[in-house]
Amino acid sequence: QVHLVETGGGSVQAGGSLRLSCTTSGRTFSSYALGWFRQAPGKEREFVASMGCRTGVTRRTLRYADSVKGRFTISRDNAKDTVFLQMSRVKPEDTAVYYCAIARSGSDSYTPASQSEYDYWGQGTQVTVSS
Repeated sequence: QVHLVETGGGSVQAGGSLRLSCTTSGRTFSSYALGWFRQAPGKEREFVASMGCRTGVTRRTLRYADSVKGRFTISRDNAKDTVFLQMSRVKPEDTAVYYCAIARSGSDSYTPASQSEYDYWGQGTQVTVSS
């Protein structure tokens, strides 16, 4: 059984920072792409960021939604089976429940943005940004 558990959510003022963590179990972590999504009240869940299998930060292994590009950073620690989302210069419109997900497959350059490409999800963690 695959499990994902997000931590690190909370309340933060606009312009501040927050770091989300997602620890996984039940799957060979280093072999799969990982992603973060979010769902704001009254809106559909949307893509935030994804990362291929490698832990190094290169353009071809990362993908970001335009709305967070330059402010959020996705990273992973394959030794700890954990993926992170560093959120900086947050805005009130970043308020949402954030979900991590593990993809159906993986490669260094595979950075899926579609929810259908993920088969396991965490329970979500609330992030609230006040102005």
